[in-house]
Amino acid sequence: MAKETPSKQAAAALSDLEIKDASKNLSSTLNPVSEDLEAQEAALNKRLSEAAEKHKQYLYSHRIQRHKLKAEEKEEPLLTYDNDRHTLFPIKYHEIWQAYKRAEASFWTAEEIDLSKDLHDWNNRMNANERFFISRVLAFFAASDGIVNENLVENFSAEVQIPEARAFYGFQIMIENIHSETYSLLIDTYIKDPKESEFLFNAIETIPQIKEKAEWALRWINDSESPFGERLVAFAAIEGIFFSGSFASIFWLKKRGLMPGLTFSNELICRDEGLHTDFACLLFAHLKHKIEPSTVETIIVQAVEIEKRYFLDALPVALLGMNADLMNQYVEFVADRLLVAFGNEKYYKVENPFDFMENISLAGKTNFFEKRVSDYQKAGVIAKATETETGAFVISEDF
Repeated sequence: MAKETPSKQAAAALSDLEIKDASKNLSSTLNPVSEDLEAQEAALNKRLSEAAEKHKQYLYSHRIQRHKLKAEEKEEPLLTYDNDRHTLFPIKYHEIWQAYKRAEASFWTAEEIDLSKDLHDWNNRMNANERFFISRVLAFFAASDGIVNENLVENFSAEVQIPEARAFYGFQIMIENIHSETYSLLIDTYIKDPKESEFLFNAIETIPQIKEKAEWALRWINDSESPFGERLVAFAAIEGIFFSGSFASIFWLKKRGLMPGLTFSNELICRDEGLHTDFACLLFAHLKHKIEPSTVETIIVQAVEIEKRYFLDALPVALLGMNADLMNQYVEFVADRLLVAFGNEKYYKVENPFDFMENISLAGKTNFFEKRVSDYQKAGVIAKATETETGAFVISEDF
């Protein structure tokens, strides 16, 4: 009998884990006036205060370098207006244009998600702990897409001047709206209690750990002195790291044959977010004046620590029968992959612990669009794009 790989052993062990104190976690989080939640809020406020102070220290210690980079942005081709480019063609940045065409070829709408079987699973096949977990994941997703779009509308799409990149950002704004609509529809479909629904739709204010993620993202949106490269890395971390554990938890449900509508929408959105993260790495590679690798590492590691706390405090993965240590390792694995995509060395040096994620591609190599693939092939978009995908942001990439 062949010996199982460590990752297969880890994945097999997930199904044998016991759920500990799940009911306590569930009841305390549903009750907004509980002592547990008050303690969480107090701890969060302390962390936010400490994070703000650390950020101030970072700004002070890097003020000379950041000022230099901001001044050099006047010479950055991506950020410089070109009087001679009032038309899209001829294409000048072919890799960036192909990224846009890949995103365009992956277009979908919320109406394509069939939720007819989900409600039965929600009511009959999932326990209270699983419903609690997924509702909080959806609450985070619904809130985060709005923050991502705020940055795109207010900052990136205005700062970046080349037409190829603006085409991508315009399409990303649209698809983020579709993501937000989908998450809202999912919450409306599954959550019938108006009070709980309102609680979830206001997650940035009602769920402390989601507030911590939002505060970190908004800090970068509102930092007018931050060089473009810094913010590019920060928002790649938001879409590449803050989403990673939640995506994995929903793929875990798919492995168990639950919630086909939810899991299919997760595949589509996971694919989109991979394209967006890929695009951030691509633009970063085109910058003439880059931030220091140590700064890239600092931003990514900060995001990892926040994501780990999220699954420790807000959504104990034991509620799904998953192992918290393996989830932390998975987040570290994703972070290493992102660091390498930005030209850094690995920081955590860990393997992907989840076999069920090994075949999931965030860059579009896995076909989630079987029903419409012939239409895409007629357009020739995916076929052309595939030729340039050697550096794609792939969840199972082996470094």
